[in-house]
Order: sequence, then structure tokens, then C-alpha cells
Amino acid sequence: MTTTRPCPSFEPELSPIALQLYTVRNQFARDPAATLERVREIGYRAVETYPFPADVSTSATAELFKRLELQVVAMHCELPTERGLTRILETAAAFNCKRTIWHGWPKSREFDSLEGLRALAARYNQAHALAREHGLELGLHNHWWEFELTMQGVYPYKIFHELLHPEIFFEIDTYWVQTAGRNPVFVLHELAGRVKLLHIKDGPAIHGAPMRALGQGALDFPSILRAIATPVDLVVELDECATDIFAAIDQSLKYARGLTRERG
Repeated sequence: MTTTRPCPSFEPELSPIALQLYTVRNQFARDPAATLERVREIGYRAVETYPFPADVSTSATAELFKRLELQVVAMHCELPTERGLTRILETAAAFNCKRTIWHGWPKSREFDSLEGLRALAARYNQAHALAREHGLELGLHNHWWEFELTMQGVYPYKIFHELLHPEIFFEIDTYWVQTAGRNPVFVLHELAGRVKLLHIKDGPAIHGAPMRALGQGALDFPSILRAIATPVDLVVELDECATDIFAAIDQSLKYARGLTRERG
């Protein structure tokens, strides 16, 4: 039987807890309206988007967000380049959102060497300059490989923290940090000031094992939230879930609200 850990209170007030819509991607692909209505009924007042299927209308989705009063806290998208900028700008305008986040998938071969990491940092800085020129912000979302040692004995996230423009923010996926063997609390202290969003999800923190609702896994969220140095947005996400997905996001929202002053 799964035991849910108690929810000690957390003092700093945070903005509304968001749901990364990738969590309900299968349901969303079948019926966007019904899915978003269910998300809103559960109590979410904010969402984070992912690159939607080609047959999902951006404008129609924007209207759903407006009707359901769902704030878009950030958009996961491709890295801004001249070639793909028009679509990113149109989506940002439709969703009334200036935060663009490179989702970081799949792993680039450039993570295999120090030279590659430096090249990636330069590319991210170029993308930031382009985004900023058009009134957008750029953030980076991690997986586990940013927190694993390279062949040269360095952690990619430390290289990025050193070389990236200070305006490039991080969306730290706490689950993948722990899965890589790093302590999310220590990482948040290291990156103080650069973190603007946290992906929060729970489970065994083992590759290949499905995730669970917050409070039902290995992550110590009270300690993680106490390590936050500056205001952040919390984003619930479950890539794969061991239980009913809507029950899991409902339980996760209730647990997260027990840690914060956000009350829906």
C-alpha cells in the first residue's frame, strides 16, 4: 500500500501551481477541450504547454485557455532560431506568454565532450539574444544527463551555469536531478537566482519505473522548497504514471498546496 507523506507548511507564497500538459498528452490529443476542462475542474489555474500535435489549433487552444481562465506560465518549444522564430512568436502572442523553454529532448551528442558543451552554451546564448530581441525570455529544462559526469569529469549543468548569459533561466526538473544521483537541494543552492521554475514529480527516481503522485515517492519536497532562494513557479509533471493520470494530478495538486499558500 502506498503511503503519502504529510505536507508540512512552506512559508513563501508562490504563484498558482501549474500542470505541464505533456502529462495529459494522450487525452489532450483526443479531446483538447474535455481535457482542459477536467484539468480546471481538478483545480489547476495555470498550465505549461508543450509542442502540440500538428492537428491541434493554437488559436483554438488559446481560446480554451481564456475561457477556462488558465494562465500559461511558460511554453516548451524548440530552441529559437531565425527559421523557427515566426511560429514561436505567434504561439507566444496567442498564449500571452513571454517565457519560452527549450525542452531539451533528445540528448545531443554535444553532451559527450567539454568542447561540445561549450558549443551548446554558445548556441543557447545565440538563441537567448534572438528571443530577447523579440521580447521573449529563454529558459532551459533539464533531464538526467545534465547532472551526470562527462568523460572529462565535469557536470554539464555547471558548465552551462558558468558560460550562459545570466538572463537565461533554468527550469529544474527535480525528479531527473535525483534520478541522476544528485541532491536537488544542493543543486538549487548552487544555482540560486537562475531558477525560475521547478518541475515537481515523484516516484522511485529510477530509470524505466513509472512516476506517482507527489508525496508518494522518493523526493523530499519540503526540503526542496525550503532551498528556493528566489520566487519560482511550480509545475506538476508526470511523464509516465503508475496510476490513473487524473487522480494523480489531483493528488499532486492537493499535496503541493499543502506545501504552499496557493489555495486555488
